[in-house]
Amino acid sequence: MAFYRTDCIEKPVSKLFEKLGHLVGSYPVWFFVIPLIMSAALGGGLYFLKDRENNDVENQFTPINGPSKQARHFVKETFPSNDSLFSNQRLYGEGNYSVIIISVVEGNILTGALFEEISELDKQVHSLSVKTNQTQISFKDICARENGDCVSNPILDITDNKFANISFPIKTWKGKDVFLGSTVGGVEERGGVIQEARAIRLFYFLQDNNGTSEWLQQFQNVLSKKTLSKGLKVSHFTSLSRQEEIEKHTTDGIPLFSITYSIAISFSVFSCMRLDNVRNKIWVSFMGVMSAGLAVLSSFGLLLLFRVPFVITVANSPFLILGIGVDDMFIMLSNWQQTKVKDPVEKRMAETFKEAAMSITITTLTDVLGFYIGLMSEFRSVQAFCLYTSTSIIFCYIYNILFFGSVLALNGRREQSNRHWLTCCKLPTQTTKGKSLAYRLCCVGGDYDQETGAEKQQPIAHFFKFYYGPFLIKPWTKVCVMLLYLGYLAGGIYGCFNLQQGINMRDLAADDSYVVNYYDDNQKFFSRYGPNVMVVVSEELPYWNKSSRSELNHCMEKFYNLTFVNQNLSVSWLDFYLQFAQTQGLNLDNENIFMENLSSFFQRYPEFKLDVNIAEGKINASRFFVQTFDISNASMEIMMFNELRNTAQSCSVAKLLVFHPLFIYLDQYLVIVSGTIQNVGFTTAVMLVVSLLLIPNPICSLWVTFSIGSVITGVTGFMALWGVNLDSISMIILVVCIGFTVDFSAHISYAFVSSKKSTANERAVDALFSLGYPVLQGAASTIIGVLVLAASKNHIFRTFFKIMFLVMIFGLAHSIIFIPVFLTLLSCSSNETKKKTTTVPDVIPKVIMIENKGMAYDNYAFTKDNSHLCRQTVKTQSTQIYFIPNNEMPSGWCRDPDCP
Repeated sequence: MAFYRTDCIEKPVSKLFEKLGHLVGSYPVWFFVIPLIMSAALGGGLYFLKDRENNDVENQFTPINGPSKQARHFVKETFPSNDSLFSNQRLYGEGNYSVIIISVVEGNILTGALFEEISELDKQVHSLSVKTNQTQISFKDICARENGDCVSNPILDITDNKFANISFPIKTWKGKDVFLGSTVGGVEERGGVIQEARAIRLFYFLQDNNGTSEWLQQFQNVLSKKTLSKGLKVSHFTSLSRQEEIEKHTTDGIPLFSITYSIAISFSVFSCMRLDNVRNKIWVSFMGVMSAGLAVLSSFGLLLLFRVPFVITVANSPFLILGIGVDDMFIMLSNWQQTKVKDPVEKRMAETFKEAAMSITITTLTDVLGFYIGLMSEFRSVQAFCLYTSTSIIFCYIYNILFFGSVLALNGRREQSNRHWLTCCKLPTQTTKGKSLAYRLCCVGGDYDQETGAEKQQPIAHFFKFYYGPFLIKPWTKVCVMLLYLGYLAGGIYGCFNLQQGINMRDLAADDSYVVNYYDDNQKFFSRYGPNVMVVVSEELPYWNKSSRSELNHCMEKFYNLTFVNQNLSVSWLDFYLQFAQTQGLNLDNENIFMENLSSFFQRYPEFKLDVNIAEGKINASRFFVQTFDISNASMEIMMFNELRNTAQSCSVAKLLVFHPLFIYLDQYLVIVSGTIQNVGFTTAVMLVVSLLLIPNPICSLWVTFSIGSVITGVTGFMALWGVNLDSISMIILVVCIGFTVDFSAHISYAFVSSKKSTANERAVDALFSLGYPVLQGAASTIIGVLVLAASKNHIFRTFFKIMFLVMIFGLAHSIIFIPVFLTLLSCSSNETKKKTTTVPDVIPKVIMIENKGMAYDNYAFTKDNSHLCRQTVKTQSTQIYFIPNNEMPSGWCRDPDCP
């Protein structure tokens, strides 16, 4: 009886695909029509695209359970805002506001002529009004108020056309200290006095009333058209700008995808063209690309029907699905071309599915599981992308098997009848003597390889077999490949250590957006002073107790001693209260005196009433403020954020919280690295398990897993060298990286294992010959497709291009350069086991040949006239037959169910 060396999971699955291929080949019309009907029905869900868009920046691009959101909730509940006593630094959210930055290219903006123009612009803003629900709403109707008046820009009042001796950053005006660090930028000072300034920033804070959004829109319309005198530049921003910009560009990927789709069709058609009029695969390649498009249409439509939010990150998914679909198409087409052209279509489809469907099943399963693991991400934008993409991959897989399989079968019937690829007219296979060249080029077809019975291989496939493959397995070539790999790995590791974290808010807007101009001016002129951070004592504390007060002061000293904190600009209600008590001759070490005199203190300093939560005669919570400075880049933001949190946690006298509305976005730094490692780690583990189950050799499965880690290292490192940060967007595409890495390495590894050649070098060449060109086609089609994204004005699409380009280049390099060489150095098949040969007997025993199952052995046979099999090699006219005794079944083999 016969045995085959394989995994007992892979075998039945392969048999199942063989039967499915036969079924698709028998009834191709049904499998062609049903996916079209399904796509038309599900595609109706795209009608709800606009309704399902959800690009709330905070909701989608910040961690779902970020600690700063919890801190904000506490601040909001504990220190409610006061409409009549507005304080910008005490806001628990961004609030409603508009802001203008006026700057000079060179010189000093603090001059009479320029300031007169700035004052005129301020008056125009105050005069803006909008009409809503038949009501005219002016700025005064909705402005934030302080002591009954609209909150003003004190820099306009302080100067009063007198620009000499303006102290900085604190200016005392009308008995109050006014902080100018956030309103005067690009300052050169001497002795605390402004000598020259390059920019002025004007804020206009609004209440959350009816008409506020309309007024902000009117502000945007007016400022976008505003021009000032030569030498003055204006940039502006509103609390709605960031959200409006990202929503405006959510569907920017649709026209880009249309271009990509056209390019993919053109490339696929060109690469599948044949000079033979019967074997030409133009329509087949066209329908293969269409299959990927139908998968996107069906999956997106289905999820939109189920009310799944559509985020801007999801707009990248179709480019990925197109690449996966085209890659699988080339794999199936390659296996189809290796079947015998004279066999019935049903048999050819069965053989194609047995090999190709198994290969793409491995990659699809790993891709889908990897993206479903991405659903555990802390970012909703990542979750949405993974859900849309994984669903699309499932549809892409189903349509490739059924829809594209039916196209192959229908095309096979045409070829079987020897009909022209375009006219479907029957053609002769041999030219008639005397016929013209034009006749032979257009009216003859159906040629094939007489020796193998399969279609003639394309020239590039021969290049892999006779030139590239033999070149790659030369000893000196392997040494060069190893050195090249070490250089690649060194560059990747170096880049990983220089990787920057976090998403820059300006990157959520298009390059030509007014938002970008504002962020650039803000960074240029107003990066000297960072956020004014709340330090919240979140529990009851006996402030009148001298010991407790001393411990609290010690905790605050830790904040003041941080390198990025300016103690002189920090504010403590308790320090002011102690000074107040000293002037009043009060002993605040007594609880009753401490609590009874708070009301008098708040009358003197009403803003501090917002910093103390008093209920039932007890101080339940209070807050202080520390002013940061020189927070000029993401690295400084990370350092500031982490050190402030660590300092708060080190305080033992009470539980402290640190909060600023900016921290909602800085929470990403807490999870972005750990989240990326978690997603990559889980996904890689899943890939390993699936590979072990479906690739019939554990060592090759380990090589697939190794290539995943290697490509991820290279992509992560080189994307850092290319200026791409690690953020929620790039984290998504790193998960994509894993999927494509499996696609590349699994195809080649599976082909290596399945090869029937006797040595590792020969199997490597055979694997490259079988799948080198399809893998190259898939990578090239994806690279060509995403090239259009390089010209996008949206950072998200350009980031997708950069990382996908690196994934394709490095994945392809591993597939056709590194992995083949590594496999030859550590062979992962047992074909090289020595076979014991004996003298050929005088009488050849009767044998029954078992059809080649695509495993690692040429033939399987058993004797019918003997009760046992003898270990011997028998040479016949065309093949060798191996006999194995019943009691010597090799380890890892199992009984062939087809044997009697």
